[in-house]
Amino acid sequence: MKPPAMHQHDAHPADVPAIDLPGQRLSRRTVFKWFAATAAAIQLGDFSLAPGGEAPSPSGGATPFPPVAKGYGTDPKLNATYNPGDFWPLTLSVAQRRAATALADVIIPADKLGPAASAVRVPDFIDEWVSAPYPNHQKDRELIVPGLAWLDAESRARFAAVFADLKPEQQTAICDDICSIARAKVQFAKPAAFFSRFRGLAGGAYYASPQGWRAIGYVGNIPLPSFDGPPPEVLARLGVEQTVK
Repeated sequence: MKPPAMHQHDAHPADVPAIDLPGQRLSRRTVFKWFAATAAAIQLGDFSLAPGGEAPSPSGGATPFPPVAKGYGTDPKLNATYNPGDFWPLTLSVAQRRAATALADVIIPADKLGPAASAVRVPDFIDEWVSAPYPNHQKDRELIVPGLAWLDAESRARFAAVFADLKPEQQTAICDDICSIARAKVQFAKPAAFFSRFRGLAGGAYYASPQGWRAIGYVGNIPLPSFDGPPPEVLARLGVEQTVK
């Protein structure tokens, strides 16, 4: 999974000690001041928590979001391995993850081209994505979390079971009503917006995996023993001629 973009802390002039530059050479005192200022800045609130919002639950009450962390900070260890939840609290509950897993597998099921979405941890990616403390991610969280709640509520209303426990044809019946923003009925307008964004996130996660690359025939950045130019069928389709040998 690709990590969200790094967050830059706000700069506060008062936090940085005044420095002077004696001639062309920095004094040891000045260098120590810079080190101290940098160390202090790194300690400022990288993982402090702020209250989150709320999402409607199927029962009509309110389900509080987990608190939101501030982000990676200015100097993450890019060569380290991190587990889900190491940098910020994850958002999805057990029930929401079940709904997300079932929906991802409806959108990208296992077939001859590759495994189902859940097999390449697409639900993990979506949980990390909507938990990240950046504006676009938080905007998606406000759409995805209530959308998953709606999905289970609609499933109960139609078939007396949550979405993950429905038969495939029952899951498809609900998805058929929300899979197109343009064609969705008025009462399904918001669920259709949710489905569209969820599908985009699921597809982005799936086709960024090695299994997804193989499904679309993407070879990737690998060395070639030789390169003879574009294939003839590509040149013919474009109406151009290979002139460089």
